[in-house]
Amino acid sequence: MSRTLAADIRLQVWMTLLLIYSRMLMKKLGICATIVLFASFSALGQNDKTPVVPDPAPPQGTATAGASSSNGPWFSQRYPRYEIRPGDIFDVSFAYTPEYNQTVTVQPDGYVSMRDVGDVYVAGKTVPQVTEDLRNAYGKTLNHPLLSIVLKDFQKPYFIADGQVGHPGKYELRDDTTLTQAVAMAGGFLSSAKHSQVVLYHRVSDQWTSATLIDIKKMEKNHDMSEDIHLQPGDMVFVPKNGFSKVAPFIPTANLSMVPRTP
Repeated sequence: MSRTLAADIRLQVWMTLLLIYSRMLMKKLGICATIVLFASFSALGQNDKTPVVPDPAPPQGTATAGASSSNGPWFSQRYPRYEIRPGDIFDVSFAYTPEYNQTVTVQPDGYVSMRDVGDVYVAGKTVPQVTEDLRNAYGKTLNHPLLSIVLKDFQKPYFIADGQVGHPGKYELRDDTTLTQAVAMAGGFLSSAKHSQVVLYHRVSDQWTSATLIDIKKMEKNHDMSEDIHLQPGDMVFVPKNGFSKVAPFIPTANLSMVPRTP
């Protein structure tokens, strides 16, 4: 009987201790959960209070330039650097090693044969670019070579006038020349010219050529030369025939032999 009572007492004590321990554990877990929830709500509140800064709009002109570069080449470049072409001749001068000075001619394939370094491709490159390429090539044998390039004979800037002008042909572009000035240099319009549909062709690259239609008749009539385009090297001005000149050869003319002679 006493053993059974003692066992019951031990069981009640263990049950009481287990209950107390479970309550303490629940309190600790509750505090931790409360802290975690509080921190989460605090962070969420800070995110809600953070001001939304809109992305800065691109400056005016940037979007247009980007669109132009994606749809095609940029046709408005003025005063581009001269690109070396086959047949050009230039001098290469070394400041500290004059024995390497030489005059070279660009071959039809675009290469030049340089002393001690071999062939170097230069076609389509500007003078600063070729200077840097030669400096790198001679840098393998010389210590920091200092060199310069001077063009001696090269293709002069030009424009072509074709169609219904007085003197079609190729003209040197010596100065800043506009479209109307180019027509005047080519002898002016013929009577068969269509002044309102003059075409200006500009080759941007081997794959791209722009064609611009200009109404010179309207510009001269309104005395407004704001649309008088400045020519670039290699441009071609084409003046088409007017409608009357196209059908004039088929219009019959009076035969002089049928005109009665006066005594």
